[in-house]
Amino acid sequence: MSSTDTAVEPLVKARVPDFVGKEPEVTVGARRTRHLLIALAPAAVYLIVRHIGLLILVLLAGPNGTTARDALKLWDGQWYLGIAAGGYSGTPMSLLDAYGDHRPETPLAFFPGYPTLVGNLSDVTGLSIEAAAFLVTIAFGVLAAYALVRIGTLVRGGSRLTGLILVALFAASPMGVVLSMTYSEAMFCALAAWTLVFVLRKQWLPAGLVCAAAGLVRPTALALVLAVCLAALVCAVHVRRDGPRAMATPLLALLIAPIGLLGYLWWAGAKIRPDEGLFAQLGGWSELQERGWDSKFDGGEAALRFTGQAITHSASVHDLVTVAVLGAAVVLLFIAAAQRIEWPLLVYAFGVLAMDLGSNGLMNSKARLLLPAFVLLLPIALGLAKRKPGTTMLILGVIALVSGWFGAHALVIWKYAI
Repeated sequence: MSSTDTAVEPLVKARVPDFVGKEPEVTVGARRTRHLLIALAPAAVYLIVRHIGLLILVLLAGPNGTTARDALKLWDGQWYLGIAAGGYSGTPMSLLDAYGDHRPETPLAFFPGYPTLVGNLSDVTGLSIEAAAFLVTIAFGVLAAYALVRIGTLVRGGSRLTGLILVALFAASPMGVVLSMTYSEAMFCALAAWTLVFVLRKQWLPAGLVCAAAGLVRPTALALVLAVCLAALVCAVHVRRDGPRAMATPLLALLIAPIGLLGYLWWAGAKIRPDEGLFAQLGGWSELQERGWDSKFDGGEAALRFTGQAITHSASVHDLVTVAVLGAAVVLLFIAAAQRIEWPLLVYAFGVLAMDLGSNGLMNSKARLLLPAFVLLLPIALGLAKRKPGTTMLILGVIALVSGWFGAHALVIWKYAI
């Protein structure tokens, strides 16, 4: 090397930045931030939409002589808090059924999953029953959001954006306010959504186990059990040529899935009809619902009658919106079928809708009972995912505001239970 080269070399090195050949620290930090934002996006979307609804509830609660906190504990929420605090035998006698009665078996109308978890959380953490109930509701709502993003990604023509839009639509459902109440809907929706994720992935053992857990939360689990069992049976038939081992896991899921629902129905029925046989006891819970809340399956007769009366005579906003929601649900089911949404999802959505439309009881609770039918929101999510981001944001914002107002109206202005 010449003396000239030796003299120039330090100058060349001095002009070469230290980060050449290395990844700049700012890039690593930006990448980590981006990954964190992606990971938190489902929770953020869900919580933002729900907080819009809660803000509207706060604004309406004061002028109507109540508080948002009290409103979020109304109706069934009081039952769940009472069961969480004292168990089925220790619920306050002030809690009554639709006929003003409180018999020893009356609290059995409410499934044990949500209040049991709330009570256990309160015991372990020292939180009040109310605080534990709200924490469980929020946590399961967020868990549901992550499952919905997965569903939006797994369906035909879906994407992560579809999933995030589905989360926003779910949080802004017409009675999405219930997802912030001391009700069991958020917990059930989370378990149902994750069950469907496992079904779509053909992860049969987790699907069966989570479905069994959902059976301890709400009777709507019947629709979920139907979807899981049919999907597992179809899978077992398809893989039968691969031998017994290939069939074992889906068949095991088929056996596990109904355990939670049937187990609670039998346990409750044994207390309601202690002197009758097993099959008669399985019908005890339905008898309790009819006797205490005049709720039974009538094939949709009461829903049709309510729809006719609401359209021709009712001046109630709540009645008319309820009818509109039910009609929209039926239309969305047909659209989802036309778009060839995966059939296990359609079976589940049909089951939820059939249970809701086919039962009588309190008509104004039907919009709330459709919350678990989140699959029906997929056609809207798929459509919005193809729109310009600004258009999609505007539509979702309007939906969130309307949903927030309707939910607040149902709790602080509407005089009857939901």
